[in-house]
Amino acid sequence: MNESIPVIRDVDHGTARLLPDVDRERAWLLTVDGAPQSYVDLDAPEHLEFEYARRLGHVVDCAARPGEPLDVLHLGGGGLTLPRYVAATRPGSRQEVADADRRLIALVAEHLPLPDRSGITVHAADARARLEATAPGSLDLLVADVFGGSRVPAHLTSVPYAGAAARALRPDGIYAANLADGPPFGFLRSQLATFATVFGELALIAEPGVLRGRRFGNVVLVASRSPFDTAALTRRCAADAFAARVEYGDALAAFVKGARPVGDEEAVASPEPPDGAFSLG
Repeated sequence: MNESIPVIRDVDHGTARLLPDVDRERAWLLTVDGAPQSYVDLDAPEHLEFEYARRLGHVVDCAARPGEPLDVLHLGGGGLTLPRYVAATRPGSRQEVADADRRLIALVAEHLPLPDRSGITVHAADARARLEATAPGSLDLLVADVFGGSRVPAHLTSVPYAGAAARALRPDGIYAANLADGPPFGFLRSQLATFATVFGELALIAEPGVLRGRRFGNVVLVASRSPFDTAALTRRCAADAFAARVEYGDALAAFVKGARPVGDEEAVASPEPPDGAFSLG
């Protein structure tokens, strides 16, 4: 049982809390202003607690042959859950992380330290600025999990941002983003239309109730310029303890129909979640 003491600290963008998991000896939940951000088990980095994190993990698993190292850029760091997962499941991967919250980075480094020779480098930097400074064609995988509070910042939702993502990726590289929306999905549909301007292959991963418009929730957007293995991704998501559906092809095209891409000038942050959508209470 984890008998560690909770850590509460003001960070650049709110109040962070590290809460020990009573059932796992060295596992912690990170929240910022009450919203869950990350779950990290220092003894089992391959354990992904949050549903959306497992879905991003499925994308990682399908990005290359099992165990093959990847070059990855993570936009948004939190507790570094997914970088730890990649390092554990694909040893030798080279990973960079961009997070604008310097004090949060320091908190995580102090209380949730990375293992030696993890191959993970963390930068205190704006996500888009770091992306735009990335060498063209240098990434196998680009993961965006950036929330200002509970909303995806507007400057990470536009056609120029999508173009920067495409430039940074290798021709068969994959972009994956954690987004949040609810019916009528105006934000999500515009994101799909935006990324369709530069990526030929798109898919969505979400819990079926979210996709049917029953509730607000997380949705993972997957994009590539080359076909990726949607069958393998579908199998992994369907077999999860909290099964998710993968939408692509004609069904996704029908979902997006009528939505328009957004430029920097008209870009807006993702919608504010309903009260209690992601809160711990």
